[in-house]
Amino acid sequence: MERPSFKGYMKILVLDLLREPKHGYGIMSELENLYGIKLSAGTVYPILSSLRRSGLIEVAGTGARDRKTYIITEKGQTYLAEHEEELREIKARMRAYKAFLELGGDELRAAFRELFESMDELTDEQRERIRELFTGCARELRLILLGGGRYERD
Repeated sequence: MERPSFKGYMKILVLDLLREPKHGYGIMSELENLYGIKLSAGTVYPILSSLRRSGLIEVAGTGARDRKTYIITEKGQTYLAEHEEELREIKARMRAYKAFLELGGDELRAAFRELFESMDELTDEQRERIRELFTGCARELRLILLGGGRYERD
């Protein structure tokens, strides 16, 4: 099976959340609370529109401030039942993503972004220091994952 894109992950997660009626902001909040995913309205509402066009969700009503509330349809429930294993895998990946963020993954991602943007200006000395850092970090991570002690540099 081909791995779905991030948007594909979000579609099935949103569909799963709509077992209970929710509006767009509620969906964004719940995705952040459960999985650490911060989505904008510009991402969530097109997903809702796509799910609605596919007949997987429908508007359940309009709440305060004319917010539409969405809920899964019978067709959507059938879809989730048929993709139960995929949903389990996606939820596991998203929980791992949240744990990664809690370990400092956001900080690491920001540092890598800065590195990529600065790559052309790095000196040979900086490149070597970064290479040593990456190599040492990779070894240390593998030792931690294997339950071993600390890696000692020569």
